[in-house]
Amino acid sequence: MTEPSASAPGDPSAAPHSEGAMERRKQIMKFLFRYRRSGVFSGFSQDSLLQAATVDDGTPDEFSRDLEALGPTFIKLGQMLSTRPDIVPPAYAVALERMQEDVSPVPAEQIRLALEAELGVRLSKIFEDFDPEPLGTASLAQVHRAVLRDGTVVAVKVQKPGVAQRLLSDLSMLRSIAGAADRLTKVGRNLRFSDWLEEFGRTLVAELDYVAEAENLERFATHLKDHPELLVPRPVWDLTRRRVLTMELVQGVRVDQISPLRRTEHSMLPLSAALLRGYIDQIFVYGEIHADPHPGNLRVTPDNRLAIFDLGMVANVPPGQRETLLKLLFAAVDGRGEQVAREMLALGTQLEDFDGERFNREIGQLISRYSAHSATSSEGRVVLDLVRIAMACGLRTPPELSMLGKALLNLDTVCRALSPELDAKAVVEGHLQHVMRARLRQSFSSPNMASELMDLQTLAREGPRRVSDILGLLSENKMQVRISGLEESHLMESLQKIANRVAAGVVTAALILASALMMRIPTASTLFGYPTIALILFFIGAVLGASIVISALLGDRKVRSR
Repeated sequence: MTEPSASAPGDPSAAPHSEGAMERRKQIMKFLFRYRRSGVFSGFSQDSLLQAATVDDGTPDEFSRDLEALGPTFIKLGQMLSTRPDIVPPAYAVALERMQEDVSPVPAEQIRLALEAELGVRLSKIFEDFDPEPLGTASLAQVHRAVLRDGTVVAVKVQKPGVAQRLLSDLSMLRSIAGAADRLTKVGRNLRFSDWLEEFGRTLVAELDYVAEAENLERFATHLKDHPELLVPRPVWDLTRRRVLTMELVQGVRVDQISPLRRTEHSMLPLSAALLRGYIDQIFVYGEIHADPHPGNLRVTPDNRLAIFDLGMVANVPPGQRETLLKLLFAAVDGRGEQVAREMLALGTQLEDFDGERFNREIGQLISRYSAHSATSSEGRVVLDLVRIAMACGLRTPPELSMLGKALLNLDTVCRALSPELDAKAVVEGHLQHVMRARLRQSFSSPNMASELMDLQTLAREGPRRVSDILGLLSENKMQVRISGLEESHLMESLQKIANRVAAGVVTAALILASALMMRIPTASTLFGYPTIALILFFIGAVLGASIVISALLGDRKVRSR
């Protein structure tokens, strides 16, 4: 796929570039139109899934391949969609998980020019040797082996030329499509595609900044220092820029390609347990989720350590949300479905069609099944099922919950590849106690204690004055309590409806009573043998009475029995 080139104003190439944008939009719209009835983005009702199975819109594998063909932006989009069971059906999520980023490498000359432009110096002055054959190639970058002047062997990750411009152009087109979907479709109003796409765009732009990835490498190495079985390569800061990342080269074998002989000689159980504990610390103590710890990003080194690579896709979790996620995982591991439902409600946003009764029932059933089959169940799969149930019941969940589920699911896959005998539930349950102790230690850190002492100081200084002000207002009978928001509440709306209906009933009764009394008074003007005015008043009263009855039967909401 050719990358768009920048053109100056007035350049003849501007018109072809515009035509290229039009052609690109047509490609995207053609893809969306083909899979419009596939079940993707359409919720999880059984009816929609049955319809999707009968419509010839392509298989999940074809969907994945077509997404790959659209280029780097859509490869990353597919990886993110695989973490959202509330958006894509299970079969499509599985196909997207298998999506590969291996593509043809960029010619070595282009990589050399990009490196020299980014570093500002010729490669021969920096490296003793630079291998033109890449160690690995993905949609956004490729990695080359090199040797520094001092003999240090490093890996150089180089962003492909023109990929950033293509990503930004595709994101702009997707934003306009997502905005239209949010306005015109019910699923768009529920899922808020624009919000999700903004989050995806921020993550993708951050992944293009290799300085941020180098900072992630250093931070993860510091956070995981208590787990000596884990290794994170250190960056070489002098040779790291926004589009170039130079780091230590760590040799090793993929976790899913370890030979049986090596497994016999060295148990992989300590590595898998350390990986699981380290990531739990990273998520719940330090508030960072590495959403992509798949087997391709993990290597077992010759000295039997587990090396972690590719930390470009890292999400930060705020402290309050982190605490709620921890409570949710505690409750799920302990089999308490009611508390899991409460924590989900605290995390999510209830939509207009939220079905609380169904939500509580299905969450309870899911957690009960998980507890009954804990030895074979995956914590990540449970979290993703929680997200799916929430969306089906009308509860929008934050993207961090889906990323947590995806990370735990990837970790489960890696741990089973390393040591199938690992009891992941026992490791998680045991290590959560350590997490609580670590969080308690953090709460007693110097900055936290200083903040608490400042709050106490403010309370001690201003408390007596505020108590005196309240007592003064009470003694002078000037104390006022204002409840904001009551005038817009459902209570006020219901009270107004009751008052209107009572007033209408009184007027109706008065009209009917007045017409009945006037029937006895003889008048010159009659209609059907009755006084005209009395008959008109009776007719108006009857119409008003009938409207009140019809409104009560059709408009009053019936409260569900619980």
